[in-house]
Amino acid sequence: MFKQTLALAAGIALSVSAVFAHAADVLKVSAIPDEAPTELLRKFKPLGAYLEQELGMKVEFVPVADYAAVVEALAADRIDMAWLGGFTFVQARLKTGNAVPLVQREQDAEFTSKFITSDPAVKSLQDLKGKTFAFGSVSSTSGSLMPRYFMLQDGIKPEDFFSRVAYSGAHDATAAWVQADKADAGVLNASVWQKLVDAGKVDTDKVKVFATTPTYYDYNWTVRGNLDADLQAKIKAAFLALDPAKPEQKAILDLQAASRFIETQPANYEGIEEAARAAGLLK
Repeated sequence: MFKQTLALAAGIALSVSAVFAHAADVLKVSAIPDEAPTELLRKFKPLGAYLEQELGMKVEFVPVADYAAVVEALAADRIDMAWLGGFTFVQARLKTGNAVPLVQREQDAEFTSKFITSDPAVKSLQDLKGKTFAFGSVSSTSGSLMPRYFMLQDGIKPEDFFSRVAYSGAHDATAAWVQADKADAGVLNASVWQKLVDAGKVDTDKVKVFATTPTYYDYNWTVRGNLDADLQAKIKAAFLALDPAKPEQKAILDLQAASRFIETQPANYEGIEEAARAAGLLK
């Protein structure tokens, strides 16, 4: 009986070890759902293949339902790395205490949001008093938090100023709402706006940009703090090595709307945390 118990215990230990060994060979990656799920997967696929080659391990994309789910998954170690907005990084950092921002796109150091409308009479935010307005996700840095913060600084409290405030859930959805006259105006990040324009997915004869926010830090690739330090270093090196002079790597950068990736640090997002507290989104 004693031998059987030992054998059973050993078998369980080996099974558990095998599970963890397998898990260590897979880098699980996710992203805030700021665009349609099919678009997120399309953008990630070549990057995932590149990371597999550079890291020598399988890279798996794990889709999530909403912004909060990314933060929860990172905190619970269900994913290893995530593409976060500035606000979701702040939330992840506060929740985990050790989430590490590795890299950001060069333009994320001076990111902006675009206010759009299909009403030719609208020239400024003041022209929207009493009209309907669309943000993206309530947890979006560029589609909600920072535009709201700058509005508040200008004396505009959205819930009092507009007749109705709605949340589309994603940047491309906001543009679609405004184009379809589901909202008189809306706000989305500058990168997605430009991508929609370049792809002909928005009618610029109807929808126009009428204002742009001041600059702020935004997106980054963040890893859970307890991820192996050597692996963190390899991931960072792989992103920094992406070279726009190499066609296959430029294709990856283009899909990420990045000229190149640069190092980042938690201090870059202190302004985001301040804005979130000022807007009452953090206790």
